[in-house]
Amino acid sequence: MKARGDASLSTSRSTLRGLFVAGTDTGVGKTWVSTGLALAARAEGRGLAVMKPVAAGADATPDGLRNEDAVDLIEAAASDARYEDVNPYCLSSPMSPHLAAAEAGVCIDPAVIRSAAGRLTAAGEWLLVEGAGGWRAPISDLETMADVARALGLPVLLVVGLRLGCLNHTLLTCEAIERDGLTFAGWIGNVLEPDMRALEANVAWLAKRCGEPFALLPREAPGAGSASARAASLASASRRLMQL
Repeated sequence: MKARGDASLSTSRSTLRGLFVAGTDTGVGKTWVSTGLALAARAEGRGLAVMKPVAAGADATPDGLRNEDAVDLIEAAASDARYEDVNPYCLSSPMSPHLAAAEAGVCIDPAVIRSAAGRLTAAGEWLLVEGAGGWRAPISDLETMADVARALGLPVLLVVGLRLGCLNHTLLTCEAIERDGLTFAGWIGNVLEPDMRALEANVAWLAKRCGEPFALLPREAPGAGSASARAASLASASRRLMQL
């Protein structure tokens, strides 16, 4: 299941141009990667729209509920879009989206998300979408985040949390993405366990099965050097991904 690195990644089923950022699990760095890609694009004058369709865990503000990840994306892209379009489903409780939605009496509808995406890209903007949780994170009793991704029809970038168990999680997620009829654009590795045994061998195995990564990000450490290396890796990845 090699990634396909050319312009043919745009699906014929979608009029949207952009990328859906998924993760092998929750807490693997989707927001870290998404905001980094947006910052890099903005720094080089490449405009884009951003979206966090479903967010569980929000704070009450004078303007209504606001999710930190969605706000970070908006700030990274310097977006002036309506918050409600960037984050159509902002749920108060930090738990699985289907539970948070049920608690709030909300039904998450992928068609509503697709409509918001259309408004965000009305002028032809490239769209960067950050998912929630893993690929099969439920949004209702019957639907998952995969249904949100399918409604948008964008190629999928997978953020792989590099730690023990990542090979299984990555392979299963890649297979699910392709089984759901979407294009696997490639992956970015985020080192969650710096002392992980055989880290290089794990990355090499993933490269054979899923293609070379767009970037490998070290675990964030204090100091300008770490931040600079991360920014450079994501800048290179951003340029390549926005050509898809």
